[in-house]
Amino acid sequence: MHPAAPCCLDEISIMANRYLGDSFLLPALEPDNRHWFTNGQLHVQFCNSCDAARYPAEDVCFRCQSTDLEFRAIAGEGVIESVVEVQHPVHPLLADRVPYNVAVISLSGAPGCNAIGNIVNSDETDVSIGQNVRAIFEKATDPESGEELLIPNWEAV
Repeated sequence: MHPAAPCCLDEISIMANRYLGDSFLLPALEPDNRHWFTNGQLHVQFCNSCDAARYPAEDVCFRCQSTDLEFRAIAGEGVIESVVEVQHPVHPLLADRVPYNVAVISLSGAPGCNAIGNIVNSDETDVSIGQNVRAIFEKATDPESGEELLIPNWEAV
């Protein structure tokens, strides 16, 4: 058993509004992503046989082909590896949101794992590759299940 990372519900930051707007699409909850979108912590899959980290989750370890896998909480921190400012809305619900950013974040505590998200609470010109970020969560309600979602975004630290 591995100890939980130093990120807990008492320490999370909740955004007042959804970055891409309240009407934008929500993630479809599945067993492999439920931890990511509902706990207010970042959970990544690890292999208990070789300790390889994997995000998004898979049924078999990519390194040793073991099926002995578990989700572990990691610190909600990372580094911007890539970022783009979107100028043209890729969906009609985003027409009033451009420009907005999309970033690839390397996850601290999960070597080789990257997450895609938005950098919030920052002027678009202040977002840069190599910048340290931390998770900040936006609340939403799943319209099908009524379950509260806590969707990770990122802010500079």
